[in-house]
Amino acid sequence: MWRAPAAAACIICRNLTNGAHGVRGKSLLQKRHLVSRSIHHSRHPVSRFQRPPLRTPTQPFSSLSRLPLRGTRLLVKYGSQPHRTFWLGRVAARLLKLRYILLGSAVGGGYTAKKTYDQWKDMLPDLGEYKWIVPDFIWDLDEYVDFEKLKNALPDSEDLAKLMPDFDKIGESISSLTGLFTPGSPGDTAFRATDQGSDREKQFKKGLLGELIFLQQQIQQHEEETRRDHFGSSQQQQQKRKASDKEKVDQLQEELLRTQLKYQRMLERLEKENKELRKIVLQRDDKGIHQRKLKKSLIDMYSEVLDTLSDYDASYNTHDHLPRVVVVGDQSAGKTSVLEMIAQARIFPRGSGEMMTRSPVKVTLSEGPHHVALFKDSSREFDLTKKEDLAALRNEIEIRMRKSVSEGCTVSAETISLSVKGPGLQRMVLVDLPGVISTVTSGMAPDTKETIFSISKAYMQNPNAIILCIQDGSVDAERSIVTDLVSQMDPQGKRTIFVLTKVDLAEKNVASPSRIQQIIEGKLFPMKALGYFAVVTGKGNTSESIESIKEYEEEFFQNSKLLKNCMLKAHQVTTRNLSLAVSDCFWKMVRESVEQQADAFKATRFNLETEWKNNYPRLRELDRNELFEKAKNEILDEVISLSQVTPKHWEDMLQQSLWERVSTHVIENIYLPAAQTMNSGTFNTTVDIKLKQWTDKQLPNKAVEVAWGTLQEEFSRFMTEEKSKEHDDIFDKLKQAVKEESIKRHKWNEGAEDSLRVIQHNALEDRSISDKQQWDAAIQFMEETLRSRLKDTESVIEDMVGPDWKKRWLYWVGRSKEQSIRNETKNELEKMMRCNDEHPAYLANDEVTTVRKNLEARGVAVDPCLIKDTWHQVYRRHFLKKALGHCNLCRRGFYYYQRHFVDSELECNDVVLFWRIQRMLAITANTLRQQLTNTEVRRLEKNVKEVLEDFAEDCEKKMKLLTGKRVQLAEDLKKVREIQEKLEAFIEALHQEEK
Repeated sequence: MWRAPAAAACIICRNLTNGAHGVRGKSLLQKRHLVSRSIHHSRHPVSRFQRPPLRTPTQPFSSLSRLPLRGTRLLVKYGSQPHRTFWLGRVAARLLKLRYILLGSAVGGGYTAKKTYDQWKDMLPDLGEYKWIVPDFIWDLDEYVDFEKLKNALPDSEDLAKLMPDFDKIGESISSLTGLFTPGSPGDTAFRATDQGSDREKQFKKGLLGELIFLQQQIQQHEEETRRDHFGSSQQQQQKRKASDKEKVDQLQEELLRTQLKYQRMLERLEKENKELRKIVLQRDDKGIHQRKLKKSLIDMYSEVLDTLSDYDASYNTHDHLPRVVVVGDQSAGKTSVLEMIAQARIFPRGSGEMMTRSPVKVTLSEGPHHVALFKDSSREFDLTKKEDLAALRNEIEIRMRKSVSEGCTVSAETISLSVKGPGLQRMVLVDLPGVISTVTSGMAPDTKETIFSISKAYMQNPNAIILCIQDGSVDAERSIVTDLVSQMDPQGKRTIFVLTKVDLAEKNVASPSRIQQIIEGKLFPMKALGYFAVVTGKGNTSESIESIKEYEEEFFQNSKLLKNCMLKAHQVTTRNLSLAVSDCFWKMVRESVEQQADAFKATRFNLETEWKNNYPRLRELDRNELFEKAKNEILDEVISLSQVTPKHWEDMLQQSLWERVSTHVIENIYLPAAQTMNSGTFNTTVDIKLKQWTDKQLPNKAVEVAWGTLQEEFSRFMTEEKSKEHDDIFDKLKQAVKEESIKRHKWNEGAEDSLRVIQHNALEDRSISDKQQWDAAIQFMEETLRSRLKDTESVIEDMVGPDWKKRWLYWVGRSKEQSIRNETKNELEKMMRCNDEHPAYLANDEVTTVRKNLEARGVAVDPCLIKDTWHQVYRRHFLKKALGHCNLCRRGFYYYQRHFVDSELECNDVVLFWRIQRMLAITANTLRQQLTNTEVRRLEKNVKEVLEDFAEDCEKKMKLLTGKRVQLAEDLKKVREIQEKLEAFIEALHQEEK
């Protein structure tokens, strides 16, 4: 009779159990049951309680769900035992009351914790406005870290589930504990079936239900009190939050600054390690460990393009639009210091208030294993880690600047090209310009201010040039000149970076720090810029090192109120951030403009090639250097041709030239005076004395001069002689300059005169004529010489007296008054000469007076000096005619000469004199020829080679000597081709680097 009720009770329990887990949102009372599900039904087939599956999405959890729970098993014996069953019910009621107190506290505490969490979350400040404090690389971390790969590397959800606790088992344990005290369970049904008639059981049920309702009311009251307390506390917390918001922001900002400095130091440490590693790798490459040739760096290739463009177009006009960083600023604003911080070396001359930058300095920064610097036109490397090399570099830069400045000027537009390599340097090209001045001081040229402005504008007018505008922060902003200049060249500020220097002094001296903020924000100046930076370049001590300046700058900005008060942003300070920003801007500009510049030079090349084909279709495109090499080969060939001249040609030229040089002296000073003697002994004595004097003093020197003149003449003849019909006159100026410079440098052998003196003296002392042939040769030489002199004398007399009657009649010319006087004087002197055929060579004073009086008698006034001058020419002609007659008589005198003119009235000592002169000329010519061919021609060839080598290194000399439209067109075509090829190589390397 007990099985039916028991079975019904079990069915009811299962229904209630399913309903309790399947319905959501019911009241707390509906979720409670009277008897635990763990009560054993001994007479039902299903003796154990079937636990429902745990539904984790809707299952509420609290802190109590983690406690280890043990299920209580209540054994109920069936029969009539009312008293014992009532005692057990009272125990269960007490346990149920404790259970509900604990559960209510857990629910209320969980709700309160959730509300407290939401309030705390609302109290936190919005950190979105302080995003700039965190370093930029944190926000860009997704660009460098592949989170997708990281996600794929992590284990999947199934593997993670194996590591998590078994929530099903935990849910079953909680359900067991809840079912123990839940009304409507099978145990509760059996309990009511056994005690339906008992009053105590009804009272127990009524008391238990009241306790549950009371517990629910307490929970609701507790929730209302919690809401009221939360509302009051939230108002107080809002007031406190407003009061402490500034303090929290300051604390947060300081913490973020410390974090940034921490990461900054970590980055610097990593960069330092990277530098060392790259230095080791580059050093291994330098030592040839890998046995491969290192390619030029990207920035070196770009610097070569700029150097080539500078040579092609020194004025930097529209042809050169390639980017470079142009550093401009007022004088002593700190331009050079900023450049040195970027280059990480004190490489520039320094002075206090004095103009040190006198010409543009192009600095190419690139990465390398060693910190070195070198000039474009020099192979010497300056080690920047050594003080001696640093001092030598600064001195060399100062010397080059002063050399580039012309006389009477203060600054120069000539660019000094310098390359600086070192570990960790940012790759870029910077141009340091002279500082802008407002007043010309004493010692400066009057046009210094205008010259500096023109140089600065020439560099800044390049539309792709990045303008690094340097402003001194320690002086009033209104005194700045460079900002107006930059605003004119870049009104929109699309390529300008503003740098405020000496911020440490500005913070001390400026009464209102907000002015510094206005400057950095671009609100104080009308000038616009891409970015604004504030830097500190040391304490003003020239002996400070770069490391000490960096430490001072970092320490200053770490403690600066400008950064703490948000007047400056972290990414706007320090020269390191400045160099990174400038480098990024530089390479961005390069990538945007370099291909356009390459296309422009490609079009220019096509135009030049077309012009060349139209004007010079049959000529090669030889530039100035190639033309110089061609001319050099021709000149060397012509010098070599000197050694191929025959000895006879040399001797004939030397003998003829020497006689032309000394013939006047021989006739006038030796032969004529000796011919005035009365006998042959006196004649020979006079000749010997005068020949000896002439040989000792003048003859060797004259001979050397004649030889040197002959060499020059032959050299000039070969240089100017047209070898073929295709002679190129473009080389004429160069050949003439080479000839003149070589002759200028050539010096004859100093010992040549001494050896010649001995040879000539011995030749003149020999009077022996060995045969008739030599005698006839001497007579012929004498006759030719006298006839030549007679012809010259008659020409002089004709010029003195004017044309004779035939010329006057045929050519209708007349005599001048002076010529008429001279003609009358000549006629009077000829009368005197006819009267005395043996008249001496000089007129006596009474003879001069007689001639003058005779002329005055005919009405011709004449001066005594004119009479003597006319007499000299008249007597000279008379003497030469007489000597020629005597020469004809001596043709048969060789027989008498052999007998020493014994028993003969014929004396031919003058023939012997001319034979001695002729023999001396032949011997001297032979000696000089040997000296020329053996020594002097080779020395001249050496001089020519040296001159050509010097000219090859002197670009200005080549530009001056090789000129013309053809040369300039070929030169432009070569430069444009070279620029285009280098640009294409640079663009290809740039694209490879981007890949």
